[in-house]
Amino acid sequence: MLSVFQNLFNDYIIRIICNIFIFMILAVSYNLINGVTGQLSLEPNGFVAVGAYVTAILLLTADAKTNMYEMAATSPFILAIHTSFLPALLISGLCAAVLAVRLSFPVFRVRGDYLAIVTLGFGFIIKILAINNPQITNGAIGINEIPQASNMLFWCGLVALVAIVLVLQVVYSKYGRAMKAVRDDEDAAIAMGINTFRMKTYAFATSAFFEGIGGGLLTITSPDLFDFMLTFQLLIIIVLGGLGRTTGAILGTIIVVGSGEWLRFLDQPLNLFGQDLGSHPGLRMVVFSLVLLVIMLFAREGLLGKQEIWEINRKRRHGK
Repeated sequence: MLSVFQNLFNDYIIRIICNIFIFMILAVSYNLINGVTGQLSLEPNGFVAVGAYVTAILLLTADAKTNMYEMAATSPFILAIHTSFLPALLISGLCAAVLAVRLSFPVFRVRGDYLAIVTLGFGFIIKILAINNPQITNGAIGINEIPQASNMLFWCGLVALVAIVLVLQVVYSKYGRAMKAVRDDEDAAIAMGINTFRMKTYAFATSAFFEGIGGGLLTITSPDLFDFMLTFQLLIIIVLGGLGRTTGAILGTIIVVGSGEWLRFLDQPLNLFGQDLGSHPGLRMVVFSLVLLVIMLFAREGLLGKQEIWEINRKRRHGK
């Protein structure tokens, strides 16, 4: 089916579909730590940045890095490392996961709002490090013209499918039930013998692994891409779809990312029934915000509430 899309649509439409798949990967993985485990973590932009930079550095050849890095001489180690597309993706995910495990020791010493502040600071630190180490990341300029696989639509769709299936496997395993226990009442989970630190670290590392891979699928890297707005957008997606619901994260991604493109015509000169309404830059975001507002007013627990799509269908069939 993805091959059919590749032949039917132009590059612009394919890029939009790829972005939707990438944000699906990020949303379902972020939902694991934030929605399923109930930890208000604001770190996705940091792990996405790590994955994006690691993949870009691994895919570029030494000559390409030498020609591209303008702000400082490229580090000899950075020049020496090079690999193909799939190993680069896996390494980027592993780097993000290892970093998550290391961060879990200080991060999970706090809870609630304090946890959000600590993880928010981590995202800022990654961005500052990327800017201030041009010999590794090319500084504020970022890395462009990253070599990609011949069929990015296929790879984005495949990774999204794998991420969704594996996250669902975790959610409906004994580990997933332990994560939900941590979310519902951490003190009670401790009293029942659950190692809450281990469960939170497991969710944190798993989420970071897929966020790193999602970042590796991006075609460009720049510090400006990995600010808090990326985390905020993912937060909107998982809350809109239904916090803790994997299929809700998928639905939220299609609505949020897709609407950003589907409503783009509102920023162009408008003509209604022969009347020239002029151009109103920013109208797209106004309409999009109003749509989100209406949805959240009438679906306060998200579009899917506290159920997955198949659970809703099962109840409807039994109800009939």
